[in-house]
Amino acid sequence: MRVILANPRGFCAGVNMAIETLERALELFGTPLYVYHEIVHNRPVVERFTRRGVVFVDDLSQVPDGSYLLFSAHGVSPAIREEAQRRNLFAIDATCPLVTKVHLEAVRFAAEGYTIILIGHEGHDEVVGTMGEAPEAIRLVESVEDVEKLDLPPDAKVAYLTQTTLSVDDANVIIEALRKRFPQIVGPSKDDICYATQNRQEAVKELVPEADLVLVFGSKNSSNSQRLQEIARDHGKPAYLIDGVRELQDAWFEGVKTVLVTAGASAPEEVVEEAIRHLQKRYGAEVEERVIREEHVRFPLPRELRLLTHA
Repeated sequence: MRVILANPRGFCAGVNMAIETLERALELFGTPLYVYHEIVHNRPVVERFTRRGVVFVDDLSQVPDGSYLLFSAHGVSPAIREEAQRRNLFAIDATCPLVTKVHLEAVRFAAEGYTIILIGHEGHDEVVGTMGEAPEAIRLVESVEDVEKLDLPPDAKVAYLTQTTLSVDDANVIIEALRKRFPQIVGPSKDDICYATQNRQEAVKELVPEADLVLVFGSKNSSNSQRLQEIARDHGKPAYLIDGVRELQDAWFEGVKTVLVTAGASAPEEVVEEAIRHLQKRYGAEVEERVIREEHVRFPLPRELRLLTHA
């Protein structure tokens, strides 16, 4: 068996920053330490921090007054920030800067009187946070059908934004439908879909023709990981989205000569390495790493931690 290891894969700069932030906060403040939503959408990562005493919450009422609180990489709405301040919580903002960019665009477009069409997945933490920046001005669409249902006049003053973890191709189809219906629509000066999401998708697209089977490491609630699985399946290849080696099934590998392995932007490299060792031991797999894009992006720790570190 041959294993093609896609590069880039796994942690992006935003995830690295969020996890490094949580590690540093644990060192500085100890436990209990609270995180609003999962720090990143990855089960092994969340379970590892839970074992160390981190408490993940979906409601600030679960956080005692005066506690230390992290906002996850996906961002939060202004209402959550205000509540944290009111409750005297020491909040550390681990929002990915690329998500913050979308929030700022939403605020700007709303201030300029635009109706904002947000392309994204309903209920996703990032979408909830972005919509909270200008709830009266934002309409969410998930498909071309949703675009057709928009009850706006043809000459409406409209702008569009996108969730950062979408499929580039799927988003472009919806953007095209918006432009067809509203030729005057404006968008962000720079694409909202993050560099890491695009790079991982591009690597799968380029390498999947060589594969008989695709393994995507990532959790089921990870939007960017789901997109990698979809891209592989769209190319007619069986693809499985899994958290780790324990989910591998022998039946998947019957008659398989080449396996493409990748990982979503929130999946840790150790789960990939463990699976590779398993494939080498069980199937005598030969591993070939293929670099499609170089990545050198790095984000600094949140200001709150930088101030404490240099104090």
